Amino acid sequence: MKALFSELRPAISATLVLAAVTCGVYPLVVTGISQAAFKSKAHGSLITDKDGVVRGSSLLGQNFSGAQYFHPRPSAAGMGYDATSSSGSNLGPTSQKLNDALKERITAYRTENGFSDKEAVPADAVTASGSGLDPHISVKNAVLQAVRVAKARSLSVEKVKELVAANTAKPDLGIFGDAGVNVLKLNLSLDALK
Repeated sequence: MKALFSELRPAISATLVLAAVTCGVYPLVVTGISQAAFKSKAHGSLITDKDGVVRGSSLLGQNFSGAQYFHPRPSAAGMGYDATSSSGSNLGPTSQKLNDALKERITAYRTENGFSDKEAVPADAVTASGSGLDPHISVKNAVLQAVRVAKARSLSVEKVKELVAANTAKPDLGIFGDAGVNVLKLNLSLDALK
């Protein structure tokens, strides 16, 4: 029995020390560094309006549906844009449900933006992202929506396109990925014009 306890004591001590380090010291150090060096990111990359009210995060997509707003990618997260249910639809290219949804979205996009049945529609305008919460749309998608938004807000198309350019994020390190437009930031920029 004495031999058993002599073996258990170091094991229990090691467990307690590692628990203190990994469950206490390490998280406190990482939190301290993130608060000091990356304060905005550590708090969720929150976006506030001109009155200081939090309107969302630059990392999570939101739904906008009015003609005066740029519309985001469709979302398959929960009932749509639900950050607690981040996921894609898991529907494959042979899924009839997906094909029907794409046809409906293409028709709706063309109708709301005043395009003909022959007008090409950007893929990101009708397909959900893997997370269902992508906050960005392609520059092409934003430019195609600019005419509708300008008309609904009684602004010039050039002014709206300037805001699109101002809210366009370049590819990471200049080479990774594509340029994208953050829909929430862009719509808040439009609202700030008044």
